[in-house]
Amino acid sequence: MKILNSFNLKPEQRQVLEKAGHVVIDDNQLDQATAQQIDVVYGWHDQSAQVNFDHLRFVQAISAGVDYLPLADFAKHQVLLANTSGIHAEPIAEYVLGVLFTISRGILPPVRAGRQMWTFRQQRPPMTLLKGQTAVIFGTGHIGSTIATKLHALGLHTLGVSAHGRPAAGFEEVVTDANAHTAAQNADILINALPLTSATKHFYNSEFFSGLQNQPLFINIGRGASVDTPALVQALQTQQLRAAALDVVDPEPLPQDSPLWDMDNVLLTPHISGTVPHLRDQVFKIFNDNLQSLIASGQLASHQVDLSRGY
Repeated sequence: MKILNSFNLKPEQRQVLEKAGHVVIDDNQLDQATAQQIDVVYGWHDQSAQVNFDHLRFVQAISAGVDYLPLADFAKHQVLLANTSGIHAEPIAEYVLGVLFTISRGILPPVRAGRQMWTFRQQRPPMTLLKGQTAVIFGTGHIGSTIATKLHALGLHTLGVSAHGRPAAGFEEVVTDANAHTAAQNADILINALPLTSATKHFYNSEFFSGLQNQPLFINIGRGASVDTPALVQALQTQQLRAAALDVVDPEPLPQDSPLWDMDNVLLTPHISGTVPHLRDQVFKIFNDNLQSLIASGQLASHQVDLSRGY
């Protein structure tokens, strides 16, 4: 098969593919004629869209979320798509723990104060204990479940919200999207781990925030566009939310004139929570297993995306 390398193959990984009889073309070497012959795309860049979708059989994304890909075109041309759901779960869960401790234990204000930090020795910032608090996690897949498991071990109550409402590891209870607003009302912590679809775009809007009764902390490690940013700003300004930790925002990069930059109760990071040690090794294993399965049976071994649902 002709494989378009739109990610970053290690030399030894390239050798594995070539030894199996595949031809590997880097996307910066793609010409119009070769684009018509590509069978498989590993990763996805702007150049990847030049391929002939009628000839294309399989795309291996390097991320869990696939909202940035042309899903409708894949469905129309019966292109199989796999993601890397699961490999980002542990790093993201540890990120969530990090921001929870940073905010709940009053670490953020003195860090920002720099040399003036000693003023907080006498006039201490608000601090809370996590044990006994209720965390509502939207999305109960690999990421949401891993977060819930860690929070539950720390003594938090964990409530999940998903489209199907099925039980999931780490959660005391899981409810459906129809009960999302009720579930969120009395939460101490809200965590977004939803995939971005037409149903979840601006899921967190003015109506959602206005129903909150407990001034929760809002953490977003899902997708920025799941949040109506002006509504989030207003919720923080009116103390419907006590604070927010945002690894993803809408748009990205966050505009320099966004009010979020100047809010003392907002922790911003540049979409780094899912950083995975040895990422290339983990992604390649999923890809190579899927490639071998595709050749043997016409099907993928794992991580296949339901193109109609977007995840």
